Amino acid sequence: MESWPGSAYPLGATYDGSGTNFALFSEVAERVQLCLFDDDGNETCVDLTEVDAFVWHAYLPLVQPGQRYGYRVHGPYDPENGLRCNPNKLLLDPYAKATSGEIDWDQSLFSYTFGDPDSRNDDDSASHMTYGVVINPFFDWAGDRKLRIPYSQSVIYEAHVKGLTELHPDVPEEQRGTYAGLAHPKVIEHLLKLGITAIELMPVHQFVNDSTLIDKGLSNYWGYNTIGFFAPQSTYASAGDRGQQVQEFKGMVKSLHAAGIEVILDVVYNHTAEGNHLGPTISFRGIDNAAYYRLVEDDQRYYMDYTGTGNTLNVRHPHSLQLIMDSLRYWVTEMHVDGFRFDLASALAREFYDVDRLSTFFELVQQDPVVSQVKLIAEPWDVGPGGYQVGNFPPQWTEWNGKYRDTVRDFWRGEPSTLGEFASRFTGSADLYEHSGRRPVASINFVTAHDGFTLRDLVSYNEKHNDANGEDNNDGESHNRSWNSGAEGPTDDPEVLALRARQQRNFIATLVLSQGVPMILHGDELGRTQEGNNNTYAQDSPLSWVHWDSEDLPLIEFTAAVLRLRKEHPTFRRSRFFDGRPVKRGAGEPLPDIVWLNSDASEMQPEEWDSPLSRAVGVFLNGNGIRARDARGQQLTDVHFLIYFNAHDEDQEFTLPSIEYGESWDIVIDTAGGAADATALEASSTLSVGGRSLVVLRAHREPEVEPDHSVAASLSAQADTTTIVIPTTPSVG
Repeated sequence: MESWPGSAYPLGATYDGSGTNFALFSEVAERVQLCLFDDDGNETCVDLTEVDAFVWHAYLPLVQPGQRYGYRVHGPYDPENGLRCNPNKLLLDPYAKATSGEIDWDQSLFSYTFGDPDSRNDDDSASHMTYGVVINPFFDWAGDRKLRIPYSQSVIYEAHVKGLTELHPDVPEEQRGTYAGLAHPKVIEHLLKLGITAIELMPVHQFVNDSTLIDKGLSNYWGYNTIGFFAPQSTYASAGDRGQQVQEFKGMVKSLHAAGIEVILDVVYNHTAEGNHLGPTISFRGIDNAAYYRLVEDDQRYYMDYTGTGNTLNVRHPHSLQLIMDSLRYWVTEMHVDGFRFDLASALAREFYDVDRLSTFFELVQQDPVVSQVKLIAEPWDVGPGGYQVGNFPPQWTEWNGKYRDTVRDFWRGEPSTLGEFASRFTGSADLYEHSGRRPVASINFVTAHDGFTLRDLVSYNEKHNDANGEDNNDGESHNRSWNSGAEGPTDDPEVLALRARQQRNFIATLVLSQGVPMILHGDELGRTQEGNNNTYAQDSPLSWVHWDSEDLPLIEFTAAVLRLRKEHPTFRRSRFFDGRPVKRGAGEPLPDIVWLNSDASEMQPEEWDSPLSRAVGVFLNGNGIRARDARGQQLTDVHFLIYFNAHDEDQEFTLPSIEYGESWDIVIDTAGGAADATALEASSTLSVGGRSLVVLRAHREPEVEPDHSVAASLSAQADTTTIVIPTTPSVG
């Protein structure tokens, strides 16, 4: 195989339209072989003799897109000192932009013999490995554009590529469960009907299916087991795995962008699929173990584990940091994605031991001209000491607000002493984000996510039911803050079913109308159930897929209506936190931007927030100074809103506030199912809010008279202009 010196940059396999440059970093390697595989699995090895700053490289003028390849790294094997090179193990390029085939967990993939961790195994692993693939980087992006939708206008939809589309009846069978299926017009139509502006995809970086799950007849459905940070998951492609997955992914992004929907990726840079010291040697471990992983200092056979998966990526090493930043830039510049949600982001901030918001990783992101300009969402915790860091990420970041989820769940299931914190979460969690100069949009609000109950299960189960996972129901979170509404699981009781439907509407309305950025779990608007399983990480089956044929049409319409209300009224998506001033108003002073109200319309006092039995409250949202647009696009001041929350079992009577808040009010949402009144409610009148429900009222505004554009109206207007006007001043002659 003809080989030229090539270049040390960029890392990975780069096709330039003629040949392909290969470059691999390894500081510990003594010799590196590039191994090329034909369709029959025959291997041709080429020594990379050029080394520049520990980057081994060569240019092969005859290698074209579709070529499968891997590396063999010769070097020291001394696990006690963190060295694990073994040239008998074929290794996946960390920068591979596509992969072909899957590992089969053969003994040869491991550098030791099963049952003897201190032994050395030299079986050749090539025939059992996944291969890197040289891709064609060129794609017709004509017409694509960066959407850059502000957070204040964003509505995020967390989705799984396969789970969302596998059972969709309108998606062609061969496209179900794929990137092409996600881009299908019917799927996009549903997202647009809801009012979704961004789809947040669960991991699409190439991941590994765990052997322990395969042995149980299960699989790694969620995909939080990354092995390729540049490669789109090949099993989600309908067209093939020789680079077609890259083209198909780009086509999906382009289609979603054309519909005005951003693409955010859930990325897992905190660990890799190689696991702990008993895991396989399939990539990073055999290339440069100590550079890529955090090792236990006293005995470097073992790995630091802040992730619960066996290893933690070494963000203290410049090449590990380069890998992360190169990957992020690649997905933005080449794949055109619009942002990232960082799994267990606290682990990326552990440059030394503690979570440090000033760590090198955050500095690199802050300074990067590409990555700093997209949406950056942290899952602000890991499993290490001090890992729960909600509210502590740098100003550039937004966060999954776990405290919002917990508080809103507790409020609607009737837990005591939750009213005060509920008010804080509903108004954007200023206590978490204002101190760092951030705005309400720093809070990514959610009630449900992939990890836990679906919305329907949240109101249908008190306990998890994870028996299908094969772990005797010991896996998954046991404290779910759920309430089954009176019966565990499926029931025919009409009262229980009605309450569950109302509770789902309560959660959706609360989520959508809270200050911050709402995130909806895929299928929640359809009434999706996982039969009480709150940990479907291994359930690539109908249990976790979205069932479109049993969709809850009323809930879909309700979700779309509330999201439309949010879109039309910026009062629900303010750019700054409420200040509630003036706290005590004198005569003639303007109303505060927010007022919390008791059932008798008096303003809530500080001591009343702590009452353990308080489960009902009203809130006035002042629309003055908030700019909105009418149906014709004309700017106008937004209107005032009243929202009444009642988490009691019984109906609650509320007195509407005095006329200074508004002369009259229209009911626009009633989760108890009451029809909006045809006539407006007058100031100081009473309103009955059903048990376990909320009501939203909008200040009454007479509808504007739409101009008549009919032909008859035009003729009438023309006739009016023929009137003769007699001058009232004498003419000059």
